[in-house]
Amino acid sequence: MKGKRHTAEQINAKLREAEVGLAKGQKLAEAIQKLETTEQTYLRWPKECGGQRTDQARRLKELEEENARLRKLVAD
Repeated sequence: MKGKRHTAEQINAKLREAEVGLAKGQKLAEAIQKLETTEQTYLRWPKECGGQRTDQARRLKELEEENARLRKLVAD
């Protein structure tokens, strides 16, 4: 069974929420539990889309979709 799929916006929001909790002195395990995710997922997220603003993540997704569409046109 596949797990939940989060959008880049949701991931960034959860990462920011965790950062706020950690800044207030919350322990990492508590922050991860509050996000309802695993430690592995939490540590993987910054590599995928951490540091991006919501508009940047949305633009990246649009560019990837356009790139896939153009590749398909060229292949045909």
